[in-house]
Amino acid sequence: MPDAPLWAVVLAGGVGSRFWPVSTPERPKQLLALGSERPLVADTVERILPLVPPARLRILTGRALAAPIQAAVPVLDETNLLLEPRARGTAPVLVWAAHTIERAQPGAVFASLHADHVIAPAGAFRDLLGRLAALAAREDRLYTIGIEPTRPETGYGYIRVGAPLESPTHEVGAFVEKPDATTATEYLRRGGYLWNSGIFVWRAAVMLEQIRRHTPELAELLPLLDRGDVQGFFERAPVLSIDEGLLERSDRVAVARATFAWDDVGTWDAVGRTRATDEHGNVGVGDVHLVDAGGCIAWAEDGPVVLFGTQDLVVVRSHGITFVTPRARTAGLKELLERLPEELRSPEG
Repeated sequence: MPDAPLWAVVLAGGVGSRFWPVSTPERPKQLLALGSERPLVADTVERILPLVPPARLRILTGRALAAPIQAAVPVLDETNLLLEPRARGTAPVLVWAAHTIERAQPGAVFASLHADHVIAPAGAFRDLLGRLAALAAREDRLYTIGIEPTRPETGYGYIRVGAPLESPTHEVGAFVEKPDATTATEYLRRGGYLWNSGIFVWRAAVMLEQIRRHTPELAELLPLLDRGDVQGFFERAPVLSIDEGLLERSDRVAVARATFAWDDVGTWDAVGRTRATDEHGNVGVGDVHLVDAGGCIAWAEDGPVVLFGTQDLVVVRSHGITFVTPRARTAGLKELLERLPEELRSPEG
């Protein structure tokens, strides 16, 4: 266990348009059952609660999602929610969270998690978080978790692993942008590169000190939070990710290799990795009937979906829309949506 109080914040904003037509602004990706029979955010909260009590858990989201998230995770109430006045990316909202936690419990450590990750086994995840929290309690470092690549993935950022530090961590040699397929294949062959999971552990005060040192566009706004002017802080904050705004600028970042399996469920194809499959590699959710089908993902919310003699397809029926694509094309969903009329792009929830 860490030597300082451990908090957890869960990033639960965003829509997740890559799960069209099921995802909507009223029911975004984190409220879908993409990893189990329950919404992703419910799995995330259950995974962390044995390590962090509910009183030290905060969900970072928008006001419109407050009620749906509470409905999905009944153990939470309004005191667990930090409702950002407007979406400004992960850097401003994590600065707000760090400021809030440091005021509530000076010296506290917090873990920053995402509501839409699938992780197993949960025990190994908690064990690693606990080890990093213990380090963060006494070291002025920002800790992140990297994932050992299992395939040449062009949709993730990478971390080049540097010199060893106190076990189980290493210096971060560099953060690397999403590579092309050739580069990702080379990373996999060569080793020494990890996927950037976006899971962080640090002392709130250390994170704020590093913001003051490396992120002037947010540091100059901290007096607004000191005065309790959260609205003013978000009105003036730039749209900025924590990776770009702090981690890529700081020389105090360390990485630990994950001891668990991880997936950020970024496309429909990922559901074939995160949900249980039948003996033919199919995933079926809802009133689905699969005959002589293999490697298919079928999701039915508007009546039955039947697949016969098909291979490696995604078939989704939701909000009066039937969506069919090869699994290999699911990463291009953004391109598809740009070419559809507005009434199809944004189905009513």
